[in-house]
Amino acid sequence: MITKINLNKVASYKSQATLETDKTLNLIYGLNGTGKSTLSNYLLKITDEKFKNCSVEGLDENHEILVYNQTFIQENFFESESLKGIFTLSKENKEAETKISNAQKELGKLDGEKNKKVNELESEKTSISKKLENANNIVWKIKTDYSGGDRVLEFCLEGHKGSKDNLFSHIVGLKKPTDKPTKSIDELKNEVQAIIGENAQKYSYVPKISFSSSSIETEKIFNKEIVGNENSSVSELITQLGNSDWVKSGLKYLPEEPLEENIDCPFCQEKTVSNELIESIKDYFDASYESDISSLKTFLEEYSQTIQQIPTKTEFEVNPKFEAFKKDFEIKFSAFNQLVKSNKKRIEEKIKTPSVPQTLENSTKPLEEINEVISKINASILEHNNNIDQKATVKTTIKNTFWQIMRWDYDQTINSYLLDKNTSKVKSDLLNLSIKDYDTKISEQRSTISEQQKQTVNIEEAVASINDGLIDLGITDFKIENHSDNLYKIVRGENKERVFRSLSEGEKMIISFLYFLEMCRGKQEATETGKKKIIVIDDPISSLSHIYVFNIGRLIKNEFFGEKESIKDEETGEQVNIWNYKYEQVFILTHSLYFFYEITETKHDERKETQKLFRLIKNNDGSSFQKMKYEEIQNDYQAYWYIIKDENQPPALIANCMRNVIEYFFNFVEKKDLNNFFRQKPLSSNRFQAFYRYINRESHSLGQNIFDFKEFDYADFKDGFAELFKAAGYEEHHKKMIR
Repeated sequence: MITKINLNKVASYKSQATLETDKTLNLIYGLNGTGKSTLSNYLLKITDEKFKNCSVEGLDENHEILVYNQTFIQENFFESESLKGIFTLSKENKEAETKISNAQKELGKLDGEKNKKVNELESEKTSISKKLENANNIVWKIKTDYSGGDRVLEFCLEGHKGSKDNLFSHIVGLKKPTDKPTKSIDELKNEVQAIIGENAQKYSYVPKISFSSSSIETEKIFNKEIVGNENSSVSELITQLGNSDWVKSGLKYLPEEPLEENIDCPFCQEKTVSNELIESIKDYFDASYESDISSLKTFLEEYSQTIQQIPTKTEFEVNPKFEAFKKDFEIKFSAFNQLVKSNKKRIEEKIKTPSVPQTLENSTKPLEEINEVISKINASILEHNNNIDQKATVKTTIKNTFWQIMRWDYDQTINSYLLDKNTSKVKSDLLNLSIKDYDTKISEQRSTISEQQKQTVNIEEAVASINDGLIDLGITDFKIENHSDNLYKIVRGENKERVFRSLSEGEKMIISFLYFLEMCRGKQEATETGKKKIIVIDDPISSLSHIYVFNIGRLIKNEFFGEKESIKDEETGEQVNIWNYKYEQVFILTHSLYFFYEITETKHDERKETQKLFRLIKNNDGSSFQKMKYEEIQNDYQAYWYIIKDENQPPALIANCMRNVIEYFFNFVEKKDLNNFFRQKPLSSNRFQAFYRYINRESHSLGQNIFDFKEFDYADFKDGFAELFKAAGYEEHHKKMIR
């Protein structure tokens, strides 16, 4: 017995919904679209991949589940196209007839499809040939571009100038370079012209620049504050002045010869300048001071001479290989010259003001950068000179580089063709394989027809029982008769031709359900009868008129519900009631409250003992099961109100239930004109216009508009719904039903 069913992540079951039961009889009510078919299809095909997140507890290998739903009808009924009105009445017979019919159709298609594949193959060959021709024409431009004109690089095309196919095959056979070649065609032409002809000559190397005075830049004397003798009588005064350089420069304004008397000071205009003062000032600038100044002058002279020895830019520009490195050289050469000239100026400033420290910039790195450029120039010269000596090798290298450039430049054309070729080969191989398979398929289809004719099942006893069931239901205007060993037809009175087409959907459903009863009873040869049977019946009255709903309900009760038997308890000696069931367990699903009510046990104690009632609902969170009390069974009108009260239901369903209630109550009960009420306040306000537009539509198929235009607001619709009943004078009815 099934004790628990878990449905999850399939169809409307967005999250896990669980049905738990301990009863033999389980009745499930749910509106259309709530997930009944998903439940019955799961129990029909538990191992199907789409139900991988679902589970069932209580089953074992001794159980067999028999399911009646739309899938069962589709699988067990087959109407012959060649014999109108002839059909099968079993899954085995339907499968056999379907396979025979399909095989016959397939045989008729095979020759046509084979010719189609042959035509496709020829078309594919033509297509890839055109693509090859187009690629050949594009690549042939290499020949036209480089075998004419200056002909400098024509030697690269030797052996590939006579045929488009030859040239294309050659370039396709080359491996595309990993990176784009660094040299251009113009550079290759220059290289060829540099080694071939009268103008081919070797070039002299460019000497590197040297600067021998760079060591002067690190002499400590430039950071030294050069001052005079501190023991001089005027040292304190000069220190206070803070400018010995100014004092030193002032000596040139004093006379060389000894003074006979004091002379005027240039500042105070008093006769304060004496021989003693002059000697004190000269004594301040002693031998050490003069030695430092002399060193500075020596450094200046040496540094200046070295600067003059730097070659000019013109000396480098005369070399033909200089042009390729000109920009880089000029930047670094200019930076170096500016640096050393700046250093020279700082030495001159130090001599002029010895007491002020000066810092010289180091010229070593800028000089190295210039010489690196010169090294590159010389490397280019070396390569050129070597090329002069090895013309054959160089031409081979140039040729290889030429084809690398061509392979890179024409890669799009080559790659596009190769992709098309590979795709065409795969397609052609598949077409060839398909063509070869057709003869085998023809043989297989003929074998299928032969085998399936042997697999049909005779259900003569079931047909007789179905005819009895039709009579039992009060259906006497048609019955089932044999057409052949495994085919049947409907006979209506004296009319025996194509009657099946005249059957209503309800009549077809009755026949299918009666056949299902025979399967459950074990009347069909191919059905396993040794296992415990669990019966699942999904909406057996979905297409039936009310005339047959009661009869189908009685049929189900008689066949699947148990019989109560009174026996004597051996221990107590008292009479006790037990229930005898033909089947292990029964699940019945329906969308009809009337039918649900018909099959529900009315006696409280027996219902509590034997049946379990469930309601299957669906809202924005998905489908779920709820236990249902007998007192909750309502009519359809009441069911609409149940949906309206749940704001989590889909908007279109809520709005549609509101319209059904309004149509039923106002059109059929009260015969009221709704438009009169919607002209009154507050229903005439903008807030309720969406509600009015939806309720006033004649077609029930326009519920999608609620989603398309985002018009649905639950509060607005709920309040508008209440206001309509209030305006019509039925506020109390609304309050009662909404509770």
